[in-house]
This record gives sequence, C-alpha cells and structure tokens, in this order.
Amino acid sequence: MKSFSESYKEAGVDITAGYKAVELMKKHIAKTVTNGVMSGIGGFGGLFELDLTGINKPVLVSGTDGVGTKLKLAFLMDKHDTVGIDCVAMCVNDIICCGAKPLLFLDYIAVGKNVPEKIAEIVLGVAEGCVQSGAALVGGETAEMPGFYPVDEYDLAGFSVGVVDKEKILDNTTVTEGDVIIALPSSGVHSNGFSLVRKVFDVENAEIKKPVAELGGKSIGETLLTPTKIYVKPMLALFEKVKVKAVSHITGGGFYENIPRSLPDGYSAKIEKNAVKVLPIFDLIAKTGNIAERDMFNTFNMGVGMSVVVSKEDANLALEILRNNGEDAYIIGEVIKSDEGVVLW
Repeated sequence: MKSFSESYKEAGVDITAGYKAVELMKKHIAKTVTNGVMSGIGGFGGLFELDLTGINKPVLVSGTDGVGTKLKLAFLMDKHDTVGIDCVAMCVNDIICCGAKPLLFLDYIAVGKNVPEKIAEIVLGVAEGCVQSGAALVGGETAEMPGFYPVDEYDLAGFSVGVVDKEKILDNTTVTEGDVIIALPSSGVHSNGFSLVRKVFDVENAEIKKPVAELGGKSIGETLLTPTKIYVKPMLALFEKVKVKAVSHITGGGFYENIPRSLPDGYSAKIEKNAVKVLPIFDLIAKTGNIAERDMFNTFNMGVGMSVVVSKEDANLALEILRNNGEDAYIIGEVIKSDEGVVLW
C-alpha cells in the first residue's frame, strides 16, 4: 500500500501525483541506461559501477548547474520538453573541458504544484541530454513546494560526474604563442544572459510567438528556447587523435570571461571578429537593446559555444575530426603573449 496523507494534500502536496510522475518518466530514463548502472530509480541513491579499463589513475570530475531564467521562456511558451537538455548541457560541457567523459547525471526539479505530465516532459528533455552526452540518468528529486513557487512554475538544476585518466587531464601547461583557437558553433543563446535577453525583448509583454523575419521566420520565443548544444561526443573523438591543449565552454561572461579561464598566465586569445559566425539572434539582441559590441561579447556566446586550442600543426586534423563528428568547426584566432585575456580585432 502506497503512502497517502489527506492533511498533506490539503497543505498543497499531493504524494500520489509524485508516484504518477515517476511512472510517466520511467520510459524516458530507461533510454539513458549504460553498462555501469546498477540501480533503478526510487532508491535512496543511484549506484554506478566504474569501468576503469585503460585508465591508469582515474580522477572523478563533477559539474553542477541549472537552466536559469531561460525557464521563464518555457513558462511563457508552455513548452517544457527541451529545458532538460539545457540542464544536462550546462554540466557535461563543463566536465568535457577537463578532458573527462561524463558517466552519470542527477536532476532536481522544484515545483509549486506537481503536475505529473509536466514533470514527465521536463524529464524527457533531461533524458535526451543524457543520451546525447552518453551519461546515465541514475536518479533525481522532484520537490513539491506550494507557497514557495507559483503553481505553474518550477526550477531545474542538475549534477554530473565524469572520469578522466590523471595523465590526460587538460591543464593548459603546453599552451604557447601561435597555437590555433578553433570555434565550435552554438545552437543559439544557450542558457546564459537571459536576464538581459528578457529585458531587451520585454518577453512578459511582447508577442514572442510571432514569426520574425530576421530569425528566418521563427518566433523570438522559439529561437530563445533552442536547447544548448552538447559537445561531449565530438570532443571525446577529438581527444583520441589530437593533443588538445585547452578547452573553454562559452557560458555567462561570454568570450572575455571564459576563454581566458583555459589559458595560462601571460597568454591571451587574439580573436578575429569577422571570423566569428554570429547568429541572427545576437544581431537582433544588439539592435533591439542598443547593446555595445563589448557588452555583447562579454555576455553571450555570440555563436561560439566552445573554443578549442591546438597547435598550428594539428589544426587541420582537429577541424577534420570535428567536422566528421557533426561540428561545423572553424578557426577564429590564435594564442598570443599578452595579459589582456581576450583581444578582439
């Protein structure tokens, strides 16, 4: 007999809705199961057996993040099946910057009211993100919190763990002047800068479902909800054949904050502005909000979701591997001796 509390339900928490949500999400979670998974959902912890074949000194790498105020767009568009991809992407794209392979993922969903069908939609996206990154969804938590969240809103966060051989951790010590910086295109705004985006477009009051010519006929809402691209599999393929010196996940803070994080002291990234394939949504943001170029590159990814540093000799091979794995990668600059962090020219 399943637990039930009439008093708790009267306080706004329906335990039976939680049971139904779990049943609805099981089929999505099943798609993410990998060889290491040892437990199903419903226990107090997710069990995962490490396969350390070929790894001499295993190092665990963890990452955690949320979707941020991009969720406001999901509420307004009443579309909840892609934000889970964003949640996974924000975690596993960070892990891959260390050279690690994501192994498992857990999510946390906090809601004002547990609507099982909506929870299942959210988990559908999480599962899709896990499939794209090769990580197993080994558990999670759904918390119904009436009075804390509005009944039709929720928050979503996640946590991932990966593994890398200690001697293969990317540590940027071999980065030097003349190294090439390769761009991996983003799918859009990804999951950063949405407080500014929402202000620029006044999304709560604007017609965000209306087609926009500058966006190829897509609406602002549809374009902004495009899920964050996951770079795990192309990057793992690259690691196998090329000596990658540094990787940056271009998130909040844009070029100016994120690219220098992967470079050693005394070196900077010289980026050719005209080489950056800026997506139309960023042009529209800058035009509508009258935002200066420096602020755009210091807030958004501008069409570059990840940057990779390799030696000049390895650049062509790196581009070939990335393109063979579905990435329209291209060169945007080089490493120079400088303390400026990022130089746009």
